[in-house]
Amino acid sequence: MRIAYIIPSLEVKGGAERIIVEKANYLSEHFGYDVSIITLCHHDNAPIVYPLSEKIHHINLGISYYAQYKYKYPKRILIKWSINKRLRKEATAAVLKIDPDILISLFKPNISYPIPCRAIKIIEIHEPLEYHIYSNFHKSSWINRKLKIRNFNTIIKYADIVVSLTNDERSYLKRAKRLEVIPNFSSMEIGQYSDCKTKRVIAVGRLTPVKGYERLIKIWRAVNAKHPDWYLDIFGEGSLNNELTKYIINNNIKNLTLHGVTHNISQEYANSSICTVTSYYEGFSLVILEAMMHGVPCVAFDCPNGPRNIIKNNQCGFLIENGNNNQFAERLCNLIESQQLRKQFSYAAIERAKLFNIDIIMNQWKSLFESLCQNDQ
Repeated sequence: MRIAYIIPSLEVKGGAERIIVEKANYLSEHFGYDVSIITLCHHDNAPIVYPLSEKIHHINLGISYYAQYKYKYPKRILIKWSINKRLRKEATAAVLKIDPDILISLFKPNISYPIPCRAIKIIEIHEPLEYHIYSNFHKSSWINRKLKIRNFNTIIKYADIVVSLTNDERSYLKRAKRLEVIPNFSSMEIGQYSDCKTKRVIAVGRLTPVKGYERLIKIWRAVNAKHPDWYLDIFGEGSLNNELTKYIINNNIKNLTLHGVTHNISQEYANSSICTVTSYYEGFSLVILEAMMHGVPCVAFDCPNGPRNIIKNNQCGFLIENGNNNQFAERLCNLIESQQLRKQFSYAAIERAKLFNIDIIMNQWKSLFESLCQNDQ
């Protein structure tokens, strides 16, 4: 079976890129599929950030897709049209040369649907649609949101199958010809489980507005006032690094450190007793899954849509009403004040995380692919 993925690049450390690489590696190594990855705008000299199997065929078009943003309107429209035309032409040539049985692309950017080929076309939705298309979070205009919705509906209309990470996306995918729900997984190897004794809370993720770190910092100020012997460590980097640093200093917030990126996040989970997620939106939170795999109970806002699909409330962690900072602080204090509760949640978290084992999830993909090819014969 020949499978081709079309993605923007493999030079960026992101959840979607990581999962695509791990899936491609698994499909080729375990199932013997012939897998290709076409990258649209990977810079020629940029390294591939996640280990790619030697069995994978990597085809890089190397088109400067984001160069359009250097220009102001209306010139940007012309530049974007020219870039998209080149993308479609070169991507079409690459796909036709591979002649895949199945062609998989991400929703953003998506150029696979107009490619004339025999392949069954699948679109993977890795991002919370409510955030990227339907919400006012970006403060985009009403017209801009309408255009995004129209473009999205056009894309999914031409896809043979849309694969979502959670059932919560169904309301936005009613126009899909066929919808499948297959969650993400984590292949992280666990060297050590948390004993939930360390007086340390951890948060992991990009320092960007959607992750809601300003909410976490305010919550932590209240929590640390009651428990001054506990620490909050945040791992990640992003556009808000300087802003958050200044806020922490100016407000004299104690026992909170921004660590940047670590190359051994597994050890950091193992050295923590609680994980917090204060995002406004989540697709499928690998942070929650990986924390639970280490036996770290999570406290997360019940935001659209990922946390509620992983955490069993009051069993392996706490789901908090989205935006209710007081309730978040209260539940965080409940865990801080009870090692017995942390251990109870820890055991349950490890068992819950087993449902998202890579072998289980990849066999769901295998079943889907083989059923599609059988039906197509």
